[in-house]
Amino acid sequence: MQSQCPFCSVQCKMEIEQSMQPEDPYKRPRYTVNGLPNAASEGRLCVKGMHAYQHALSSERLAYPMARRNGVLERISWEEAHELITAQIRSSQENYGLDSVGLYGGGSLTNESAYLLGKFTRVALRSRYIDYNGRFCMSAAASAGNKAFGIDRGLTNSLADIEAAGCIMLAGTNIAECQPTLMPYFTRAKENGAYIIAIDPRQTGTTEFADLHLKVKPGMDAALANAMLRVIFDEGLTDPSFIADRTNGIEELKAHVAAIDLEETAELCGVPLADIRKAASAFGRASAAMVFTARGVEQQTDGYMAVRNFINLALVTGNAGKPGAGYGAVTGQGNGQGGREHGQKADQLPGYRSIEDPDHRAYIAGIWGVEPESLPGKGVSAYEMMEKVHEGEIRTLLVMGSNPIVSNPNADFVEEGLKKLDYLVVADMFLSETARLADLVLPVTSYLENEGTLTNLEGRVLLREASRAPHGEARHDWRILSDLAEQLGSGSKFSYASVEDIFEELRIASRGGVADYYGITYERLRREEGIYWPCPSTDHPGAARLFEERFAHPDGRAVLLPVPNHLPPEQTDSSYPLYLTTGRTMTHYLTGVQTRRSAGLAARDIESYAELHPKTARRLGLQAGELLRLASRRGEIVVRCRITASIREDTVFVPMHWGDSQCVNKLTNPALDPTCRMPGFKVCAVHVEPLLKVRQA
Repeated sequence: MQSQCPFCSVQCKMEIEQSMQPEDPYKRPRYTVNGLPNAASEGRLCVKGMHAYQHALSSERLAYPMARRNGVLERISWEEAHELITAQIRSSQENYGLDSVGLYGGGSLTNESAYLLGKFTRVALRSRYIDYNGRFCMSAAASAGNKAFGIDRGLTNSLADIEAAGCIMLAGTNIAECQPTLMPYFTRAKENGAYIIAIDPRQTGTTEFADLHLKVKPGMDAALANAMLRVIFDEGLTDPSFIADRTNGIEELKAHVAAIDLEETAELCGVPLADIRKAASAFGRASAAMVFTARGVEQQTDGYMAVRNFINLALVTGNAGKPGAGYGAVTGQGNGQGGREHGQKADQLPGYRSIEDPDHRAYIAGIWGVEPESLPGKGVSAYEMMEKVHEGEIRTLLVMGSNPIVSNPNADFVEEGLKKLDYLVVADMFLSETARLADLVLPVTSYLENEGTLTNLEGRVLLREASRAPHGEARHDWRILSDLAEQLGSGSKFSYASVEDIFEELRIASRGGVADYYGITYERLRREEGIYWPCPSTDHPGAARLFEERFAHPDGRAVLLPVPNHLPPEQTDSSYPLYLTTGRTMTHYLTGVQTRRSAGLAARDIESYAELHPKTARRLGLQAGELLRLASRRGEIVVRCRITASIREDTVFVPMHWGDSQCVNKLTNPALDPTCRMPGFKVCAVHVEPLLKVRQA
């Protein structure tokens, strides 16, 4: 079987070979997984990819629809499932209005499913309430790229450009553990003489690889970038001709940077001034430099502005549109890039068009065969949808490819809201924490069974072929939506015979948009392996490197923006004296629904944990391996204590891959970035104490 990893944004290709073991009395098959040569991962696989088949073959897979009756989920037919959903949607919309039904999607769905989610919500439901868990992944970087460059496409260069860089800044990204198959690109860059700077409150595999580690205080990334900008201007390391010819806003940025006090800012971000000078000098003096951001920078209440400041660093030094130079947002989810391009976000239509632009609405309405005025307006972000649930504005919710009870901040609040719903439908492969609350559960196909396209972190569109028949009665996401549309009277708008039919419509819907896929076809993808967007015609090769001559704004110029230093909205005090930050581990993915069902991955990290500095642990009376209680102003969890000098003394780190009593998002702050509506996952104030002490008290 040939397939493509369902996890991170590299989207590595693989081959899974099944063989029988004659000596095994139970006749269990043996599986061997090997990477397939491809332009992104170059044939590599990480531990998650090697074991991904295990969750797809798991005995815990949902095999048939289930409805809740007398408090218990019971098996029903698909016909009954359709009747239940249709009746509920009609009842809810008749009694409470069209917007009483919402749809919550996911960033690991194929482009075709993401496209259909948006179309289904706006055409079949005519509701404005749709968003997805990618809001928590890429919204800060996406909005920053759109405002600064006029386009958001993850990496502005191809991965191959990395090894041509003279300096690389990795801000809030732990590539060594989160996208390990990319590390050889950075290794080759280092062998070619590149200076690597890593920005992270923790010591990680990535910071150990780097030449310089800036151990920033959680939430102070924008301030750190300001300090580096001041050094770059003071030392004359800008590129005046590039700035004059290709950017707007330099005078405002100069005035802002001139007012920065370096010593105060260094103190604010918790990084020695000498290290800030060293980093800024290395970046500014390099003949070509790249800066990458990920969730450490982006999952903040100033995530949009923080990313803009790192983009400022690239622009004032002339690092755009040439080999080894540029900005890259390291996408987290498997289709975090494509998932936000074709209408799954609250404010978007296919091709990265705006739902509030009359011309965009008219074009998409023409493709869909509806009147422009029938399309609903902009909805709200993912977490704000949970607030609408609490308020009773959303009464029925369909969740597809997501686990919001674990992935949202302030998770106890989210769980309370979902329990208030009149009706909750969850489409998933497993009985996730969210699915356990559902009134109706629908089984969906896995990555081995579901064909479609995905767009990796560099904007390369890839085709994942199906290599296995669906498990049990599981159905493809797109088929479930098409069948529901038929039940709701919109079947003529969703009459697809195959997933390729959906892509053909997506091509036309994206044509002329920012994310133009028109020139990409399944036939080309099979022949060429992968194609970068924008690709406006079938004879276009796809744009691997952006901005070689102009940026995507109408005047062709990028926009510089002064970024003030920003303190996180929640500060420590005597009751909550430590900062909590969250992140990923190498062996698990997102909320762990899939990886915790892979024995080879679950065995490596069987439970969650909290990392504390030895001095902090000693002060709190904590021992390595004991259970501790971690509490914020919103909730509390119980996890295992890990003691390590790799973390700041004022900071606690907890991974995000577990639910229930180990769900770190019970603690996180739901305060939102005012521009992109990203929650402030990466910093909140917490209290830590031994669980034994709590029980004795």
